[in-house]
Amino acid sequence: MEVQGRIKMIDETKTYGNNGFRKRELVVTTEEQYPQHILVEFIQDKCDLLDNYSVGQMVRVSINLRGREWVNPQGETKYFNSIQGWRIENLETAAENGEAPPVPPMEAFEPADDLNEEDHDDLPF
Repeated sequence: MEVQGRIKMIDETKTYGNNGFRKRELVVTTEEQYPQHILVEFIQDKCDLLDNYSVGQMVRVSINLRGREWVNPQGETKYFNSIQGWRIENLETAAENGEAPPVPPMEAFEPADDLNEEDHDDLPF
């Protein structure tokens, strides 16, 4: 999945616990009729991906949706969702060079070479 928009905020890398777990947050504002401010987490070595980006840049972020279950001390089950980023692309570099933003390649196909015009076709058009 992907989120595309303008960087609104890039937080500093934060380290948690004794094991050195690292997390860095990014907010991307989509450019649509009703803009959304999407919080994306980058964890561990992916935190460093944000070093070359700044507020205001137009980007495409590849994401994974994560969900987890937690049972509180009262025995109630709670569910939490997070959005984790694993790649980020600068869309302005291509625009500055007069290029269109990169588009994922489409799968090529080979035309049929065994077509026989005399075969019965039951399609209504």
